[in-house]
Amino acid sequence: MASEELEKKVKEVLEIFRPQLMAEGGDMEFVRIDEENKLHLKLLGACDGCPMAVMTLKMGIERYMKEACPEITEVVSDN
Repeated sequence: MASEELEKKVKEVLEIFRPQLMAEGGDMEFVRIDEENKLHLKLLGACDGCPMAVMTLKMGIERYMKEACPEITEVVSDN
């Protein structure tokens, strides 16, 4: 289980990234940070089922998240 401090920091970073998804009709929901420090997200709206969702998740959110929160090892979708 991730520390409350890490979870708070991750949620703050997600809020910075969220407008980029919303501009395209999508969104994301924080699910959890697991014992391996993998961030689990649920993609919503236009992002759910989008063929580019994996690219957005890995090349966008994950890359941005790892820079801001190096403790996060990976970002995965719980869709």
